[in-house]
Amino acid sequence: MAVLFSSSQTNRLNSATIGLTPLHIGALTALLFFSSCGSSTKMTQQSKDVPIATVVNQLSPELQRKYDYYFLEATRQKSKGEFDVAFELYQHCLSIDPNAASSLSEISQFYFFLKLPQKGIACMEKAVENDPDNYWYNQTLASVYQQNGDTVKAINVFEKMSVQFFDRQEPLMALIDLYNQSKDYAKVISTLDRLEQKNGKTEQISLEKFRMYILMENNKKAFSEIESLANEYPNDMRYLCILGDVYLNNGKPQDAYTTYQKVLTIEPGNPQALVSMANYYDQMGQTEKYEQQIDSVLLNKRVESDVKADIMRQMIVQSQQTGKDSTRIIPLFQKIMKEEQEDAQIPMLYVQYLLAKGMEKESIPVLNKVIELDPENTPARLQLLSYAIKKNDFQEAIKICEPAIESTPQVLEFYYYLGLAYYQAQRVDDAMSVYQKGIAQVTDKSDKKIVSDFYSMMGDIYHTKEKQALAYASYDSALVYNPDNLGALNNYAYYLSMEKRELDKAEEMSYKTVKAEPNNNTYLDTYAWILFVKGKFTEAKIYMDDAMKNGGDKIDVETEHCGDIYYMNGKKEEALKYWIMSRGLGNKSEILKKKIEQKKYIAE
Repeated sequence: MAVLFSSSQTNRLNSATIGLTPLHIGALTALLFFSSCGSSTKMTQQSKDVPIATVVNQLSPELQRKYDYYFLEATRQKSKGEFDVAFELYQHCLSIDPNAASSLSEISQFYFFLKLPQKGIACMEKAVENDPDNYWYNQTLASVYQQNGDTVKAINVFEKMSVQFFDRQEPLMALIDLYNQSKDYAKVISTLDRLEQKNGKTEQISLEKFRMYILMENNKKAFSEIESLANEYPNDMRYLCILGDVYLNNGKPQDAYTTYQKVLTIEPGNPQALVSMANYYDQMGQTEKYEQQIDSVLLNKRVESDVKADIMRQMIVQSQQTGKDSTRIIPLFQKIMKEEQEDAQIPMLYVQYLLAKGMEKESIPVLNKVIELDPENTPARLQLLSYAIKKNDFQEAIKICEPAIESTPQVLEFYYYLGLAYYQAQRVDDAMSVYQKGIAQVTDKSDKKIVSDFYSMMGDIYHTKEKQALAYASYDSALVYNPDNLGALNNYAYYLSMEKRELDKAEEMSYKTVKAEPNNNTYLDTYAWILFVKGKFTEAKIYMDDAMKNGGDKIDVETEHCGDIYYMNGKKEEALKYWIMSRGLGNKSEILKKKIEQKKYIAE
């Protein structure tokens, strides 16, 4: 629980002044408070923040035992969430020892929650007064002051802590923040100096001191600070580069150039200096040199791929902002791709750029390179898979998905599409095996729609194997995971109608699909056929006509169904026309042949 209040109140409290009624305490059950343990003893620092017990008030042994008992019981009740009971017990502890810092600290948190900040702060102030060597009491009090905007009091506490708890740097960090907020930049610098004495000269401290000096308009000391950092580590070219960058970004380009050249003289090909030189040429408006420098950076094996990726991102953004075409960007990518890649960052960025330009075909070899570098890159594989699906190339889908389920077995989509590709390739047993492997990877966090599709496909496979009981069980499982799985609903309903069983259930399932997609000829045909089997010929014709209007006249089975329905509605000539149409679409059914020859409906 964060404490959010401050006060200048410093009066002492006794057990009579810090009481609350049970009505107030009832609100406490909504919140978990900080947990702590303690007694009426004073805490001093051992190794700066490990407390040891020393006596503040010499209680009699009997009173000390009573205090310890009630304090532990209060802490236990608080941990159980019984905050009203805990509060009363802490109050009782203070009636035994009004100066017990442990109970004062605990009870202050209750007051902060009850929006009684003055009482909460007073308790914390008294806790610190009675146990000044306890680091956490001091920190809590300072944080309360800070969060309430009482900067002066917060600074006073943290300053005392920075001396008292010398080995800890948190008070100094808090002081830097507070002095920054109050724009006391000189104090920020002096505090940074103290931090530097503890940790040694570092890049972060020097840069922050540089920033402070710039805000104080003391450029001489600002540059001197970074120069001293570079001098402190003369063999680390990184700091010289930082010095050059500081010069470049603060109006001293010639000094920047000299510094970069010094680095490149000592260490030719230094990646950081090469990048900085590119920035220098860019700022100086020397476009040709800038582009040459960028090329040398991007083709430098010593430059890390994330640096190269950042450069390419900047160039892409600049290209978009200036309206330039991709004649500069794509050749650069192509040059980089000829070099050995340490990871997939650059190829993946190249793919994203190509896709943004609508160059899907060109992205395929780059995507394959991404997968070669990073076999677990799921987005790249899924992108390749989407191309294969779009082309209905199930052999390519198999080629993509087979290694995918080995390298990323937790990604269920690859099982689904691999099974579907096997099914299209008439590798039915392989498809079933893949779906069963996919089911084994399902967890509580898995996408239920994908799991439902697994079971739906398994139902279709079982049906092709004439294992109807297993097919229906699979469809049932599919609908448990996704009651709106239209494919499962349609196929389940159709196969039931073919067996002329559970027709009411079949009609209900099929109607859900028609309602969801009223222009889907397959769903319309299934619904019409179920109505036909139930003897509802007039209704069946209405939905069958819709199926024909939406593409069913190009499907041999659907045109045969249409003929059957028309025949039972007394339209025998039109029925014959649809049967002949079905035959022409490739329907080799012997029963259909007899229907045409005898010009009448023959039940299967």
